[in-house]
Amino acid sequence: MSSTNAFRRRYGASPLHLLLVLASFALAAYAGVRLLKGDTVGVALWFVGAALLHDLVLLPLYSVTDRAAQLLFAGRTGPEEGVQRPSVNYVRVPAFVSGLLLLVWWPLILRRVGHYTAATALPADVFLGRWLLITAALFAASAATFLVRRWNESRPRRRAERRQRRARSATK
Repeated sequence: MSSTNAFRRRYGASPLHLLLVLASFALAAYAGVRLLKGDTVGVALWFVGAALLHDLVLLPLYSVTDRAAQLLFAGRTGPEEGVQRPSVNYVRVPAFVSGLLLLVWWPLILRRVGHYTAATALPADVFLGRWLLITAALFAASAATFLVRRWNESRPRRRAERRQRRARSATK
C-alpha cells in the first residue's frame, strides 16, 4: 500500500486538499490578526452581535419563510421518474440573489450614504429603482424557466392524449 493511499484512508482526502485547507486557515488567521489590530473590542462586539442577530432573529425568520414556501409550492413528481422536483427553488434562487444584492448594496439602495455623490459625482438616488428592476427581472426569468420546464415535462402526456384522440376518431 502506498503512502498516499494510507494518507487518503486516514485523512479522507488527498494531501493537496490538506495543504489548501491549512493555507486557508493561515490566510484567515492573518486577516483576523490584521482586523483585530485596530479596534479589537468594536470588532469582537460586531462579530458577537452579528452572530446573535443571525442565530436568534434571522435564522428562525428565513427558516419559517422557507417552510411556508415549501408548503405553498409542494414538490411534484416528474412524469417518467419518481424524483421530487421542488418548485419552491424557482422562488428561492431569485429571492436569494436579490437578498444578497440588498445585503451588499443596502447603504446605497436605502440612501444611507450621503457623501456618495460628492465622492463619485454619480447620482445616489438610482439604486433603489435599479435593485427593484433587477429583482423583478430575476423573478420573471425564474417564472419563465419554470413555465418552460413545466411545458416540456407535459409534452409526452400531451402527445399520448393526441394519439388517443386520433385513435378514437379513426375507429368512429
